[in-house]
Formats: sequence, structure tokens, C-alpha cells
Amino acid sequence: MSLLEVDALSKHFGGVTAVDGCSLSLQLGSITGLIGPNGSGKTTVFNLITGFIARDTGDVRFKGESITGLGPNRIYGLGIGRTFQLARIFPRLTALENMLVPVRRSGVRALFSRGQWHDEKDRAMEMLAAMDISHVAGLLGGSLSYGQRKLLELAAVMMARPQLVLLDEPAGGVNPALVERIGEHILELNRQGVSFLLVEHNMPFVMGLCQQIVVLHRGAVLAEGTPAEIRGNPAVLDAYLGS
Repeated sequence: MSLLEVDALSKHFGGVTAVDGCSLSLQLGSITGLIGPNGSGKTTVFNLITGFIARDTGDVRFKGESITGLGPNRIYGLGIGRTFQLARIFPRLTALENMLVPVRRSGVRALFSRGQWHDEKDRAMEMLAAMDISHVAGLLGGSLSYGQRKLLELAAVMMARPQLVLLDEPAGGVNPALVERIGEHILELNRQGVSFLLVEHNMPFVMGLCQQIVVLHRGAVLAEGTPAEIRGNPAVLDAYLGS
């Protein structure tokens, strides 16, 4: 079953074509990699899917319904979460307070519902524990290591119980030991029913984690297939992976 369908998506910035008729399909329960050289349009595709920028042409469907034209908050509320290349957290809030920001987005009434507030606080602590960072709950976000910020951002995204999470370079700038832990957390969340689309330049990480890989080149899909198929694709080797 297709969870997300991107159909002939295009985006131009002045005379530059950032995304050129991109089409891809994500299956429910999958972990899919989106790879390609710098400037191939990967983050722009993420921004188009999540409503941060408007597309020129094409359509995006989530669970069979078009989400084209909706804003980021609406799309987030439908069950699509995302992280960013540079982890977006609130440096002057504690890690626990960062986790509760998504709760505050649900409206003023939720803030004054004592039962819901305590439930969400308990869930926040459970998610921090699941990411092995419960010990930083009382620390300011700005004092955390870069890897801890990445884990905090992912944990905060999961507060909204998304069905699909778009990860923008989850392993970027993170030490190898923590990269392995991030991969384990993604696999565990996937076993719990969360689907993932991830942009990443760490090829061993992508090849070891993803069941399906889509390769972008100059804004268009160059190839798609299993990790083994992508490794052996001459066009991919020539355009990106190198011989």
C-alpha cells in the first residue's frame, strides 16, 4: 500500500530548476533513502512535500489524499513529521520543554487540561528514554552535543505520533558510535509502524538501513531500487557514487 505518492513534482527558483518532474512512491512501513549529489534537489523535495515551499507543478498525496497546497502545520497534523539538516531545537528551553512544544501547538485548551498535560509529560520522558537521552531532560537544549540535539529533535517529532517521518541527514556531523545508535532508533520506530524517507550522504548508513533507495540527479529521479540494485547501477555510479 502506498503511504506517500509524489507525482511529477517541479520547482523553479528564477532560471534554476531545482526539482524537475520528480515522482516517487513510499510504501507503508518502509524505510526509503533519497540520495544524490549536492544540489540535486533532495531538501527541496522535502520542503515541497511538507509544505514549506509551494510547488510549480505536480501533486503530493498522503494516504491517497492530495496534500498539495497545505501549510506545514496542517501537514504535520495529518501525520507527517520531519527533521532538518541542522537540528532545530530551542536552545533556551530544557530538553523536556523542547519535547512539549508540539503539545502546545494543539491549542490553548490542551494547556489547561491538567490530565492531558501530565500524560504528555510522561510520554515525553518515555520518548527521551527510548532515545537514551532521558538524563538530559533538565538540561538546556543549547548545552547538548550535536548528536544529542539530533536525537532530541527526532524524539520531539515523535510526540505527534506521525505515520511518516522525513529525516534530513540524520547522521550528518555525528560521531560513528552515535550514528549507529541513531540507526537502531530508526529501526525500532519502524518496527513500531513508523515509515521513513531519509536524505543522507553517509552511504554505509543508507545501504544498511533502507529497503528502497531513490537517486536524484539534477532534480529528477535517475534510478530507484534496492541497495544492491543501486550499488550496481552504472548511471548511479557515474553520476554520484563514483567508480
